[in-house]
Amino acid sequence: MMEKANQSKVWFITGSSRGFGRIWTEAALQRGDKVAATARNVDSIADFKEKYGDNVLTLPLDVTQPTQVESAVKAAHSHFGSLDIVINNAGYSLVATVEEAKAEDIRALYETNVLGPVAVIQAVLPIMRKQGYGHILGTSSNLGHFVIPLIGYYCSSKWAFEAIHESLATEVKPFGIKVTIIEPNAYATEFGSQESLKFSRNMPEYDKLKESVWETLHQYERGNPNATAAAILAVVDAPEPPLRLFLGRNNLEGISQTYNERIKVWEEWQDVAAAAQG
Repeated sequence: MMEKANQSKVWFITGSSRGFGRIWTEAALQRGDKVAATARNVDSIADFKEKYGDNVLTLPLDVTQPTQVESAVKAAHSHFGSLDIVINNAGYSLVATVEEAKAEDIRALYETNVLGPVAVIQAVLPIMRKQGYGHILGTSSNLGHFVIPLIGYYCSSKWAFEAIHESLATEVKPFGIKVTIIEPNAYATEFGSQESLKFSRNMPEYDKLKESVWETLHQYERGNPNATAAAILAVVDAPEPPLRLFLGRNNLEGISQTYNERIKVWEEWQDVAAAAQG
């Protein structure tokens, strides 16, 4: 089948209760699209149903529960008849140095940030393959390309997230399915709130480092999250959407510098690397 043209699209969005998820859910509904909006606490998105009626289906969803993921995807498809756009948006950050983090905290982070999105992807792909079209978007971060101390495990989850989606893009292209990785820089969302940050144990040996890092982070220019909706709509409407999309003006310069520095080091050590070929 060919992708729907000039019709309202059907979205499935995880983490619709706050931050980017709420903004993008609202943007899709405001233009007349249909949305299966999901959140761990379905009461937190009840206002969408009151405001947009039959155009929205609110569903409880904890992405770390595979059976609940399957049920939510099936319910959304059964209700609307198709799934055109899927946004994996649920996630949080673990604050801890590499030494401080407890194994159970790292596992929980990956359950939400990596395995949860994978569960959603695996649930929607059979539907999209049968349709012959679809667009999967994943909310990553500019930290999918470099790291910041204290949130290295969060950064690592986004590196994994990026690799999975890039591989996915090649694998599903023959089925008419598109993939886009969304990479925001710092935004004034609830992502820095206690609900989106989890802390592991504290070791006083790292107090000076933490003070320095937090001071730096507080100085970051933060974008207006409401300004991102137009970018997301532009991407989902594009005939050939990009594999990656930065959100914010500062990503390109910063990440270019990061990769230039990596290439410089690789080049400096190329003789050693080449000799290791044998």
